[in-house]
Amino acid sequence: MAAAIDIRPASPIDRDAWADLFQAYMAFYGCAPSDAALEASWGWITDPEGPMECLLALKDDQVVGFAQYRAVPETLTGAWFGQLDDLYVAPAARRQGVAEALMTSLEDIARARGWFKLAWITADDNATARRLYDRVGNASNWVVYERALKD
Repeated sequence: MAAAIDIRPASPIDRDAWADLFQAYMAFYGCAPSDAALEASWGWITDPEGPMECLLALKDDQVVGFAQYRAVPETLTGAWFGQLDDLYVAPAARRQGVAEALMTSLEDIARARGWFKLAWITADDNATARRLYDRVGNASNWVVYERALKD
């Protein structure tokens, strides 16, 4: 029988387990590991007044995944929605329902907070994530642009 997946908010005692996964997430997206990014992100998550929150997925009391999210105001509706910024599952825990469990828990939070939608982006070539996202949501008709700013 497969181990149950427990979902709970991250807490200060989770820093090392979270950092291991976050570094793997950064590597997946081709980002060089950065202590500054780790510390800034963890600070945002653990600061009660910070802009970001994090759910952790545990199997057999081991942290195997995370979902990092935040509330965003939408000017066109005057309402708030949830933005999923990062979702990652350790390779050994994939295809076991971990990502789905994180998404379900995040949807429960969104409903409890009165957010009218959840939104997220992923890389165009991230076929694994897109299969999940196509099952749990709808691709939007918005195109995302970026412009790097130089110092």
